[in-house]
Formats: sequence, C-alpha cells, structure tokens
Amino acid sequence: MDWQEISGNWVLVPPHPVGIVHFLGGAFVAAAPQVTYRWLLEQIAAQGYIVVATPFINTLDHSAIAREVLQSFERTINELQERAILRKQYLPIYGLGHSMGCKLHLLTGSLFSVERSGNILISFNNYAASDAIPFVQQFNPAFAIEFTPSPLETNNIVQERYSVRRNLLIKFSNDTLDQSAGLTQILQNRFPNMVTAQTLNGTHTTPLGQDVKWQSGTTFTPFDAMGQWFKQEVYRDLNQLKKAITFWLNPLKSL
Repeated sequence: MDWQEISGNWVLVPPHPVGIVHFLGGAFVAAAPQVTYRWLLEQIAAQGYIVVATPFINTLDHSAIAREVLQSFERTINELQERAILRKQYLPIYGLGHSMGCKLHLLTGSLFSVERSGNILISFNNYAASDAIPFVQQFNPAFAIEFTPSPLETNNIVQERYSVRRNLLIKFSNDTLDQSAGLTQILQNRFPNMVTAQTLNGTHTTPLGQDVKWQSGTTFTPFDAMGQWFKQEVYRDLNQLKKAITFWLNPLKSL
C-alpha cells in the first residue's frame, strides 16, 4: 500500500476499505502529513480505512482553512469515485485531528453541512495567536492580532452548532499544550453519553513518532539489545495511541 497524491491530498487505499479517515495535522507540521504522521496513518490504513491526509498552511483565518480543507477532501473523494478506486457504496467517514487539526474538524462540523460517523480529536489546542505564534504582536504592534474565530468564539460556535455526535478526545499525560478538558465538558454537555475522553502516556508530539528499522548483525550483541530496548520504549506510547484509535473506530474487530 503506497501513498498517492490525489487532488492535492495524500491518500492510502487498502484493498477492501471499511471506512474513510480524513486527517488534519498540527499547525507547523501539516504541510506534509504523509511524512510527519506517516507511521500512525499507515497503521490506520492497515486496519482497512482509506486515509485522506489534507495538507494546509496555517494562517490567522481558521474558518477559511476549515472551508478549504473540507473542499479539498471532497474533491479527492470525488476523484476516487471517478477513478473507480472508491466504489459508490456507503463507507463511514471519520475525522482525525491532531492539535490545530482538531480545531479545524470542530469548525468543519459546526459551520458546514457534513456527514461524519465520528471525530477523533488528539491534543486539542485552541490558544490565542499571541500564545501560539511567538512574537506575533511584533508584526504589527498597532493592532491586536488574533485567529478567526478566536478561542472564545470557537468554544461558543462548538457549543451552539457542532453536529458530530460521537467523539473521542485523547490527551497525553505530559502535554502542556493540551486544552482537551474544557472541550470535553462542552461536548459532553452537547451530546451526553456520546463523548469519550482518554488520557494516554506521551507528549504533544507523540503522534509524530516514526518507526525505526533496527537491523541486528549476524551476532546479537549487547548493543543490539540496547537498540531494541530503546525502540520498544520510544514506540510504546505511539502503539498505545494506535490501539486507542483503532479500538474506538471498530471495537468489535479489536476483541
């Protein structure tokens, strides 16, 4: 299974798809999601999900970005159908976001008419521009620079208009950037019994982890043992994240 560039998105298509996952990454690593999130996305595709990873460049207008990534995703789905890569039978669509990607999925599900079977929101981040972009005020000190919508406006929009009922929120135990707690309360108030919140070991950058191919020599040495131990420790958190996502997507398959 290889990555394909289709209508501006990076796509993985497994042999017998059971669903579609639309992925949006973090603000400063979203331009090449097929590279920065490669391992995690390939693991999800291996479970039978078409992965559509939409690149984007961060600007102050997050509503405009949400519109653009939605339109880009829909163009790719149409292209997959026209090529007969994706047959026209119904497949559930899930949103998967990391950091700023969570905010974009929330805005998409609030401002536009979309059909989603659920959203997975990892390390939700809703900081003000002055906190998210170092020295942002120095660009034009005469004006207050802020994202559109602002953090408060985003919370209000989600509270009043968000339409995706089933949600999984994942935060990491050592993540000082995470703002999932407030969002969890908002979503649980809006959709009681439909929102799951989990805390996993890891940091804000855990989803960016990549697999390292450790090749032992003909003789297994203490150095090889250390290498394998290091790999096991580093990827324990990433594997835990993969299991949490795939279990939520299909609990019966994970039993």
